[in-house]
Amino acid sequence: MTFPELFPGGLPQPPQAPAFPATSRYSGLPLATAELEGRQVRYVTRRFVPQPERFAALREHLVAAGDRPDTLAAAELGDPERFWLLCDANGVLDPAELTAEVGRRLRITLPEGVPGAADA
Repeated sequence: MTFPELFPGGLPQPPQAPAFPATSRYSGLPLATAELEGRQVRYVTRRFVPQPERFAALREHLVAAGDRPDTLAAAELGDPERFWLLCDANGVLDPAELTAEVGRRLRITLPEGVPGAADA
C-alpha cells in the first residue's frame, strides 16, 4: 500500500497536539475542522487583534533608517520572532509598516493584559 492510500487526508494528528509554538501569535487559538474536497482540514479560528490601548507602555522607540521589525523585536523583546507583539501594541497589521517611516514613534509595551504602573 502507498502513503496516499494509507493516509488519504495526510498524516493524522492528535487533537491535543499544539499547532503553534508558545511564542506564536496563534498559540492557544482554537482549531476547527472543515471538509474540503472530501477531506478534513484543520484550521485556526479567527484571531482578533487587540486594541493598542490594552497594552501598558514601557517606552518609545524612534524608528531609524535600517530598522526592521525582527531586529527591533530582538533588541526590545529579546526574540526576533515576536515582532507581532510590536505590531499589536502599535495597531499595525503589516509588520513592514512598523519601520516603513523613519522617525515614527513605536510604543514598546508590556504584553497584553499585564498591568503597568498607570494601570495599577
